[in-house]
Amino acid sequence: MKNVDIYTDGACSGNPGVGGWCAILIYNGISKTISGYNKATTNNRMELFAIIQGLCALKERCKVTVYSDSAYAINAINNGWLYAWKNAGWKTADKKEVKNVDLWNDLLIRMREHEVTFVKVKGHADNEYNNLCDKHARAEIDNCVKRMNNANIGI
Repeated sequence: MKNVDIYTDGACSGNPGVGGWCAILIYNGISKTISGYNKATTNNRMELFAIIQGLCALKERCKVTVYSDSAYAINAINNGWLYAWKNAGWKTADKKEVKNVDLWNDLLIRMREHEVTFVKVKGHADNEYNNLCDKHARAEIDNCVKRMNNANIGI
């Protein structure tokens, strides 16, 4: 089974607002970068979407280590909250509705397709790939805003 590292990040201009995401997949020293944007989203949705897209990009079952600076995503998985929420009908411990259930469900499906470990990295620090993901996610926001502005002026 192949060992793949996936670095991910999501970003949002406004929250909610225009969002960008990026995943960098690394296998045998070779990296592949994928990224995109959403016109109306939240930062947490982009963080989850980046992880999902990274896992979706894999063509076969792999051992995967996902690196993310998202405490929202990593803590929910590593602390078992995700499974507790699902078992409680997508309610938190204090009986509130869990947000982003569509993405959490999708992530659970993708996690079953691979052997996945999640690692929290410090954001905006010294992790080269996390910083690169952030740069790409923010560039996607800029691309989206430019496209929307060009559409508004008829270019």
